[in-house]
Formats: sequence, structure tokens, C-alpha cells
Amino acid sequence: MNKPYIWDKYSDQPYPLKDKTYKKIMRKRALPSLLKTFFAALIILPISLVATPFIKRKKIDSKNFFCIGIDYQREPKHTLELVNELGIQHILVRLKLWEMDSIDELKKFLLAYKDKKVTLKIMQDRENVVDLKLFKKNLNVIFTKLNGLVDIYEIGSTINRAKWGFFSIDEYNNFFKTAYDLRNQSFPNAQLIGSGVIDFEYHFTAHTLFNKFKYKYDGISSLLYVDRRGVPENTQLGFSLSDKIALLSTMVWLSPKTNQNLYITETNWPIQNTAPYAPTSEKECVDLQTYADYMLRYYLLSFASQQVDSVSWHQLIAPGYGLIDNRDSIKKYPAFQTYKTMYKYLHNAQFLRLDIKRGYYILQFLVKNILLQVHWALKPTTLKNEDFFEVYSRDGDIITDENLKIGSSPTYIFIKN
Repeated sequence: MNKPYIWDKYSDQPYPLKDKTYKKIMRKRALPSLLKTFFAALIILPISLVATPFIKRKKIDSKNFFCIGIDYQREPKHTLELVNELGIQHILVRLKLWEMDSIDELKKFLLAYKDKKVTLKIMQDRENVVDLKLFKKNLNVIFTKLNGLVDIYEIGSTINRAKWGFFSIDEYNNFFKTAYDLRNQSFPNAQLIGSGVIDFEYHFTAHTLFNKFKYKYDGISSLLYVDRRGVPENTQLGFSLSDKIALLSTMVWLSPKTNQNLYITETNWPIQNTAPYAPTSEKECVDLQTYADYMLRYYLLSFASQQVDSVSWHQLIAPGYGLIDNRDSIKKYPAFQTYKTMYKYLHNAQFLRLDIKRGYYILQFLVKNILLQVHWALKPTTLKNEDFFEVYSRDGDIITDENLKIGSSPTYIFIKN
């Protein structure tokens, strides 16, 4: 990654571009594409809004729905142990194109995960965006070296942020088409997903899904963060997390350029008092218990949509936003146990229904022919612990209290026959 782009090793993202003259010049060059984005959104978003109520849910494979992001260069020995402790079967790994000299290191790492489903997020730099021959050369090496070790390749990431290297959707379309053409020529079994728009900025997504470029996605990726809204149930422009997923799923369904697969490949909340590792300001950060609650509720709402094929939490080991703090030693945040419990109870679950009444949420699942309900409430309340209940806390501890406290922390209630 060359200047003016600089990588922040603490929060695992590029620093904001400080060269305002450079940004102004590049934005001016990107104006034709930005106009296309505007008109695509002007047409597609209203149509998608009208069509949203008519989109049918899919049957989601719960085993592969739960995915965790891992860094192959950060605590690699501990990572394998921790992934196995979680029991999870789907991982997402990020590869930086400006670190192609580490490809053999990545291959060695992935060999230990041959029994897992692997999504590889290929992260761009400006050099590979501008020089598509270089990108094709690098991609050829990646596809060749990692053949048989990667199930899904996510081409590009965070495409609507200039600090990540793209200044327009047309640039991304050319970038993805380079990967698509190479795949068709030499690697027909490679599954390519893309778009990679961050946050609720679907005007960019509309341009990636409805354009004249001759390529097709095997699925759509989204970095659907909602951390700046506070709780996962909060709305933005009237859209809750569930609404955002429904609208995005509708756009995917309407697009002729993609298979009907939708992947959330990055999301989290930043953690209090972890600067400079937190990726945002302290204002957006939450405490560790709140982080665990929000993570679980994000997964539950996404699973209830039955429109998202997988959600990848970003990520396993990261002091400022992950499940593990590795600054001095390996320290598990409360969310690690929360994730472990979530996967234990839900990885074989069949979703039945979601009921919401005055801020009280009940999700119902069928788990090995046993009814499981998950309860939480935006305002604390109580629920009688019936004789036919078997109740567990967010982190898997059995609860035998006569009256159950229902609040921010989801409670698992198995209904005994």
C-alpha cells in the first residue's frame, strides 16, 4: 500500500486520506460514474422498496450461517485452538493484495482448516485498482496457490470509501470483471462474490447490481454495520436492521447480475477504552457486556430474516472490536462465550417465526424436534419460569429463578415436552 494510502495496523483499516487536493482531483475524474450511481439509485431503490413485501424467504443452512473472521498472521497457533473451541465450521480470512509475498504463509495456514468452509476476502490497494494487469497477475497466483482450500472469494471490500482505493463504482466494476474473466478462462470452479459496499449506502449497491458490465456475481457481499445507530434494533431513515436486510435481499432478487445469495461479510461494535485499537471514536464504543448482547441480537435478527446466507463477525482476535484481546496475552472477552453458546444452540436450528410486541422479541426455532425460544426486551421486564421451561442465559448458564429477568441479554428457553 503506497502513499497517500497508509494502513492502520491497530484498527486493521486504512487511515483516512489527508491529501485533499488528491481527493478533489480523483472525485472530479469519477464524476461520470457518480452520475450513473445517482440515476441507478433513483430508479432501482423505489422499485425495490415497492417489491420488498413480495420477496419470499429462503431456507438458510444454519451450520454455515455462523461465520467468524480471522487473521492468519495474528496468533496463528491460538487461532486454530479458539476456532475449534467455538466449534464453528465457516471462517473468513482477509488477504491484502499489497502483501502478496505472504501467499505461501496463507496457504500453510489454510491447510489446517481443510475441514472448514473458507471465504477469502481479497482486499485491494490503489495499485491493483489502477493496474488491472497487475491485479490479474496477482489473482492468478491466488487462485492457483489456494485451489481447493477456498470455497468463496470475495473480490474487493469497502468499495464506497476512497481510503480503500476506489473512487467510483465504474472502477470497481472493471476490477470485478477482471476477476470474473480470469475465473471463466482458467478457474471455472471458483465462486466469486462481490459488491462489498459498507453501511446502509445502497445507492452504491444499486450501481453494482444494475450496470452494463458483462459479468455476474455468484452472490452479493455486504459490510452491513449498524454500530453508529446504537442498539441493533434502532432505525436509520426509518429502516431497522431487518428492514435493511429485506431491502438488500430484494435488490439481489431483482438484479439479473447475481445468483440469489447474500452474505454479510463484516460487522461488529467497537469496544470502550481500547484506543487506538477501536476503529471508531470513543463515542460509538460500547462496554463488553453490551457488545456481547448486541452481537447475539444482530445474529438472531439476521437469521430470522431467512434471507442472509451467512454473517461473518469481524473478528476473532482484535482488542478493539473482536472476541479476544491479545495485547498482553490471550484474554477472552465475554462475547467469546456468547458466540460459543449461540453456535451450540443454533447451528442445527430451524427458524420458525419472529414475534415483536412493544419492544419485546421472541424468536422460535426447532432444534432436534424441541422448541427453542429466544427472548429479549428493549425495556427490562419479567417472565414467569414455567415448569416446562428449561432456561439458559446468554452465555449458557442454567437459570432456575422463579421469575426470569428479560432485558438486553437474550435468554434461551427450551420448551420441554
